Amino acid sequence: MSRDYANKKPSPKKRSASKKRGAAQQKRSIPYLPTLVVILLLGGFGYFLWFISGSSDDATPESAPASQVVEKPTPKPAKKDPNALPPKPTEQWTYLEELENKSIDIEVPEGAMKSQGPYQMQCASFRKLAQAEEMKAVIAFQGLEAQVRATQGTTGVWHKVILGPFESKRAAERARHKLQRAGINGCQIWLWEY
Repeated sequence: MSRDYANKKPSPKKRSASKKRGAAQQKRSIPYLPTLVVILLLGGFGYFLWFISGSSDDATPESAPASQVVEKPTPKPAKKDPNALPPKPTEQWTYLEELENKSIDIEVPEGAMKSQGPYQMQCASFRKLAQAEEMKAVIAFQGLEAQVRATQGTTGVWHKVILGPFESKRAAERARHKLQRAGINGCQIWLWEY
């Protein structure tokens, strides 16, 4: 026996129950009583905050009745702390006026003012010319000019990477610091060899 469920019509009892459920779902609305209670509580709390915002502990005697006015005791002078720091002194700068027209005389030995001569800086020494040329290129990227000199040593030919001449040792030191920031360490400063 086969039943046809697709064309079957619901019975009148089931139809009226489903209509009531659909009407109840559509008819749901905001509950008025709880909403009204929440609004009244919030309003009362807001009024309470507004009411207490005008009062404070520092009420003036004019606003309080005479029976509620309490005189505050006068504070006692504080005891002096033996570990307290003294007040900060005021700064007075007078050295500008004192040094305005001053001159300083220094006695310098005669040989001290003469320059020792030009300086050179050697950064590396290689057996192979290609390695010396590579170091020269790295130094050139730092904005300094280097030379490669071949010298005969007791163990064979060496290729030295040399910078200079520098007019002062300070200029040579400045170049060495520039190379150290680039990661080239071990440069030595000497008097220039002709």
